Amino acid sequence: MTQYVREIMTGAPVTVGPDTPVTDVARRMRDEDIGAVLVAEGGRLAGLVTDRDLAVRILADGGDVRGRSVREACSTDLVSVAPDDAVHRAVHLMRTKAVRRLPVIEDGQVVGVVSLGDIALERDPASTLGDISAAEPNS
Repeated sequence: MTQYVREIMTGAPVTVGPDTPVTDVARRMRDEDIGAVLVAEGGRLAGLVTDRDLAVRILADGGDVRGRSVREACSTDLVSVAPDDAVHRAVHLMRTKAVRRLPVIEDGQVVGVVSLGDIALERDPASTLGDISAAEPNS
């Protein structure tokens, strides 16, 4: 039986505007225990920023980060799926595009995110990745 992205995705993802300060984005990630935030402009997906993006594209430059926006850190060449796509399509895209998260788009609007962890929990919850994905945060 085919399983669909909508069955395993995380709905209502955290979204910020492109001019949001990176410090605000980092605080949201910490406070909501997430590793990625979607960037939207005019109701449309404009990018995705991860905690690693903040470290590599912003913090590694050094200096004062207070004036830096998430626009400078986010990836804009995104691959997405629809909620009614089969999970195996999401797996294929993650594998071929070497990404860990896919925005879920329906009628031009972001409705969720599906992650490698979501797939691991669904397909093999006893796997190492499934265990890590299910674990409480170590904040």
